[in-house]
Amino acid sequence: MAATVLVTGGTGYVAGWCIVALLEQGYDVRTTVRSLAKTQAVRAAVGSVVDPGDRLSFAVADLTDDAGWDEAVRGVEYVLHVASPLGDETSRNADALIIPAREGALRVLRAATAGGAKRVVMTSAANAASPSSYTAEGITDETLWTVDDPSLPAYRRSKTLAEKAAWDFMAGYDGPTELTTILPGAVFGPILTGGNLGSVRIIARMIQGDLPGAPRIGLEVVDVRDLADLHLRAMTAPEAGGERFLGTGEFVWMREIAQTLHDGLGDAGKKVSTRQIPDFLVRLTSLWDRSLRSITISLGRRNRHTTEKARRVLGWSPRPASETVLACANSLIARQAI
Repeated sequence: MAATVLVTGGTGYVAGWCIVALLEQGYDVRTTVRSLAKTQAVRAAVGSVVDPGDRLSFAVADLTDDAGWDEAVRGVEYVLHVASPLGDETSRNADALIIPAREGALRVLRAATAGGAKRVVMTSAANAASPSSYTAEGITDETLWTVDDPSLPAYRRSKTLAEKAAWDFMAGYDGPTELTTILPGAVFGPILTGGNLGSVRIIARMIQGDLPGAPRIGLEVVDVRDLADLHLRAMTAPEAGGERFLGTGEFVWMREIAQTLHDGLGDAGKKVSTRQIPDFLVRLTSLWDRSLRSITISLGRRNRHTTEKARRVLGWSPRPASETVLACANSLIARQAI
């Protein structure tokens, strides 16, 4: 019998591609949804790439509630904890993101360890392994932990504190279950459905001409398909237990992304603005547009992360950023998501 893997948050962008990759490799997959009304949408999204047949099942469980998690992990060998709690990053209350992320991670770990899963692979974020100053020069690795500070964006704090809580839990756990964490960069690539754009929404806005230009922000672009591959490699590699792995990609400036879209999409890229927006204008606009406040700390940042560990230990190799960006854009167009 094929091993069963639990993937949390089946409606999510990264989770969907993890489900696809698992099915392609012959695993049975169970995924959590907050309502059974979501199951057909997940099955349709996954089915656009691979036929799930009877190898995809569902469990109702929410990161904010204890109910359902013991049943969700029953009989599974591995858990990919990919889900992130919903929340408004522009909210004045950072705990609206932090508490569900931290408590959700602990719920998954408590259930997985009690159920005897071999390993939990948890999705964190590269900004949980970044220097306090986003403008710092240099290249950092998994040994660095972000120092939590109330001045940091709520999303970055939630990912950092959730991952710390997970490792603290495992430090006090004496059993066979192992934990591995994956720290991705900016996740782009093809979409499975137009219903949940997640991180690729910025690409859609650029194609639609909704952005007057590109702020001076650098992104470490990783393809969602490569990220799913990294999760699966970390799930089974004996050497991966108890380790953190950065899953970032090529460092590119947003203006370079805009140029790639403008040049590579033909007529569909005509509305993409390649104009550079000055830092002072972004900061000025953020005074009344709260959605910009979380990015002002990133203006001009040049710190990058190394994926040498993932390459050496897991044999992982991500594709070029330009390929990822264009695949993302073309899928948005093909699925009429813009």
